[in-house]
Amino acid sequence: MPIINRASELQPEVAGWRRYLHQNPELLYDVHNTAAFVTEKLKAFGCDTVETGLGRTGVVGLIKGNKGDGPVIGFRADMDALPIDEESGVEWGSQTPGKMHACGHDGHTAMLLGAAKYLAETRNFAGTIAVIFQPAEEGGGGALEMIQDGMMDKFAISQVYGMHNHPGMPVGAFGTRAGPLMAAADEFQIVIRGRSGHAAQPHKSVDPVLVSAHVIVGLQAIAAREADPLQSVVVTVANIHGGKAFNVIPDTVTLGGTVRTLLPELRDMAEKRIQDIATGIAAAFGASAEVVYDRGYPVTVNHEAETDFALEILRKVSGDKAVSDAFPPAMGAEDFSYMLESRPGAFVFIGNGDTANLHNSKYDFNDEAIPYGISYWVTLAETALAA
Repeated sequence: MPIINRASELQPEVAGWRRYLHQNPELLYDVHNTAAFVTEKLKAFGCDTVETGLGRTGVVGLIKGNKGDGPVIGFRADMDALPIDEESGVEWGSQTPGKMHACGHDGHTAMLLGAAKYLAETRNFAGTIAVIFQPAEEGGGGALEMIQDGMMDKFAISQVYGMHNHPGMPVGAFGTRAGPLMAAADEFQIVIRGRSGHAAQPHKSVDPVLVSAHVIVGLQAIAAREADPLQSVVVTVANIHGGKAFNVIPDTVTLGGTVRTLLPELRDMAEKRIQDIATGIAAAFGASAEVVYDRGYPVTVNHEAETDFALEILRKVSGDKAVSDAFPPAMGAEDFSYMLESRPGAFVFIGNGDTANLHNSKYDFNDEAIPYGISYWVTLAETALAA
């Protein structure tokens, strides 16, 4: 079964919505215009219920099938953009300096709106589809806020599914896997305290710059020598701040970075070893180190039965050869992980073609993917909730 004809017919309209959203990016929870746009469309489609203000600015629309009673299944799209100056050169580029849809959330929102329009027209299923439009995926934890607002229980959502575009994968292709699919994302800050002095007399000081260099090298041993080589862990020092003059050894140096893991035990190990390594190395040089470790999004873990079902649907849409059931886990993070901790479900990747990478100032969502995304959502709904 190829892509749905009606999904192809909807593509120009949905692409228009997508380009409007691309021109008007909003960040984190401040997605008021985007949420209002989504709300207006859902009401125009004839959704049975449209509720706003979930997780601050999230929107949920309920579409009841005409084949009788059944469970409620949630489909989620994210709405927020990134704090990046756009350099894509497209005529529908961002009209707001410093903000752009560099991760394709405009496409995710538009595709789910397209599916909502189709499902509200046909209602060829039993039960209810909840279309979930979430703010603040890019670091704000909007999924968790919507859950804490009672979304899952209020709408009796029994399963939940998500989708994200993937540059470099051909349009029409899909990929996913059961189990860990995207990494947990944690942040750390290490403040190394030494003793300042004249740069020409280092023996009279305790140099935190030197200590920081040894700490940075020491942290690389976590992945290189302490984790199983067949398991994934990333420890990256991404920033370093200390000193202002060429001839002064500073009192302190601050390091900041991220940890990415796919297993809870590796996450625990990395947190402990960062503390041990930083404080131990600092003490060896006569300095001290203070470590602050903040846990962010958890691992995105696909449930096996729901992933198998999603793969069945993807193969109906694109055929066996275009679907990977062993997609390599990504070390990026995704707050859909909170929804998968709350309910069984699956997260899949949809091909975006040969485009710039995510979070790149030249990125743009590929509108040719729209019919495939709509077809996936619609076929999933009609198959999962068959009368």
